[in-house]
Amino acid sequence: MGKIHELDTVLADQIAAGEVIERPASIVKELVENALDAHSQRVDIIVENAGLDSIRVIDDGDGIASDDVQLAFQRHATSKIASRKDLFKVQTMGFRGEALPSIASVADVKMVTAQAGQDAGTQIHIRGGKTLEEKPAAARQGTDVRVTDLFFNTPARLKYLKSPQTELTRITDIINRLALANPAVAFSFTHNGKEIFRSAGNDNLQQVIAAIYGIKAGRKMLPIAGQDDDFTVSGFVSLPELTRASRQYITITINHRYIRNFELTKAIIQGYESKLMVGRYPIAVVNIDLDPVLVDVNVHPAKREVRLSKEAQLTKLIARTIRQRIASENLIPDISPDAFGPSADEIAALDQRLNEAAGHYQVSGAPNPRPDEAAPQSTQPAIRPNNGPADADADDSQVAAPVVIHHVGELDSPAMRAFDRRYQDEETAQPFGHPLDAPAANIRPGSAKNIELDVHDKSDESKRRFPDLQYIGQLQGTFLLAQAGDGLYIVDQHAAQERINYERFRKEIGQVSSAQQAFLVPLVLNYSTVDAMTINHHLDTLAGVGLNLEPFGQNSFILRSHPTWFKEGQEEDTAREMIEWLIKDGKITVRDFRMKTAIMMSCKRAIRANHHLDDREARALLRRLPKCENPFNCPHGRPVTVHFNDSDLEKMFKRIQDSHTPFADEFDDHEF
Repeated sequence: MGKIHELDTVLADQIAAGEVIERPASIVKELVENALDAHSQRVDIIVENAGLDSIRVIDDGDGIASDDVQLAFQRHATSKIASRKDLFKVQTMGFRGEALPSIASVADVKMVTAQAGQDAGTQIHIRGGKTLEEKPAAARQGTDVRVTDLFFNTPARLKYLKSPQTELTRITDIINRLALANPAVAFSFTHNGKEIFRSAGNDNLQQVIAAIYGIKAGRKMLPIAGQDDDFTVSGFVSLPELTRASRQYITITINHRYIRNFELTKAIIQGYESKLMVGRYPIAVVNIDLDPVLVDVNVHPAKREVRLSKEAQLTKLIARTIRQRIASENLIPDISPDAFGPSADEIAALDQRLNEAAGHYQVSGAPNPRPDEAAPQSTQPAIRPNNGPADADADDSQVAAPVVIHHVGELDSPAMRAFDRRYQDEETAQPFGHPLDAPAANIRPGSAKNIELDVHDKSDESKRRFPDLQYIGQLQGTFLLAQAGDGLYIVDQHAAQERINYERFRKEIGQVSSAQQAFLVPLVLNYSTVDAMTINHHLDTLAGVGLNLEPFGQNSFILRSHPTWFKEGQEEDTAREMIEWLIKDGKITVRDFRMKTAIMMSCKRAIRANHHLDDREARALLRRLPKCENPFNCPHGRPVTVHFNDSDLEKMFKRIQDSHTPFADEFDDHEF
């Protein structure tokens, strides 16, 4: 009897699930992508215990016809593609027909779905790949999928799951990426009854960024737009002052599909050139629209990786688009106003909003308690504005009196009418001002429609790309103090000199000819077998930058001449460095290598700290700095100057003082 046999259908699905369903976040991703393919405008994700107990995804999409519900759980059954031709121009998130059968093979799945115009929907219950029930059910248009008992029949998979907090983080990250890729869809994410994230779904990408990364980050994002014959690039990138320690905050989408691609990520970073600190990365959300024929998404079952045609062309477009956008910005960082506390105007505005909000809960005719008066004790819990958590350190005088109803007639009281007006529409604005000033979880759909997150300062001085600095003096032999019409500037003299030197050296090195200088004795360079194979494959590339290597034995090469711009005495070291760069990156250009050389030379020849300059030298440095192409950062990304505006200085010296009007009534009650 033969040893080869056909696998059972359920077993085959479980094997496929090993590639598609790695963890709870994978289920969320697959179900939400199905909802997006169904043209949903709203998707709600409800999770219990980081998805280990329950995952529920509800959408308002097209729904599934009753005749197709059972078929949807069959492997390789899909409505997304019909022929081989469709496979090479996929325009949907899913297309392989593996998600639902893979999920159903390792979990307990209940689905309720209905299409528009149907008399009734359909409910189906599948556990471990076996259908337990299928029947008509009352349902609104859309699909509601609930997944429980994950990996109940493959317990070994449970051992490889991380802690609930880690799994929840993975789910949150997936939802954030999907929301960034689809700003026109309203997402909500709830975990253990607590709302974690909500987006408005009003097609405003900057507001989604603010909801995920915070309002301050949202205001430091720059819109980008660029295109050529094949690609259209759009999205937002952060100012160079807003960075993170890893690349995880860079989101790339192709036709609104989130993907991972190292070359595209590197192109985004290259667009900043030397404006980023070493080891720091920007926040970026970049979408690439292209003809589906130019991308192959059928690389991995999870569809995280893609293959791109004309990838080199696309990377150049991305880097150029970001470089040109940032080049027009004034990149001098302002000192954060948070360091000096809120201004008097901000405090007064906050007090007014708190008082107005508390007024909604006051009993008709009851006066607001003064700050120095204790609030009356109540046996009932006080109602707090915005349903926020109780603050243990809050002053009791800020707690509004509860609305107490003794008989039916009081339901028509002014206090109750105010209460009803506040909660009758869930999309009304929150009482604490700007909706994006609240935590992301409190943003309601439609509440952020009119929010503007402007990254530009409207002052006259900021219209200049770099201010006209007037020298004041030197501090500790390291910093130059200067002033302009909008405040005080502190300049790092070493960073400024580094920038000036770098741009001069880069220009001088770029003017060197491609002439060759012969070695008196040819150099013999030896490499490992793997490195030698790489070098042999890129001999033409090296010849293009002036290194004409000749194979010499199995893993050796002869170099008979070198470009004349090599520094005398460092010819071999420079040649080896260029070859090692090629081995590491797979490509090399004279421009990039000369840029690296210019950075090294500019740093070594710049003014050091604790070097005192006379007035003439300091003023000359400040005159040359604005003439640089990028006067904001040294070649390593450190800031050249920081800015204290006039209001910052006034706050530090308390020339802007808090208003005393709230206490005016106290003086009226006393005689002096």
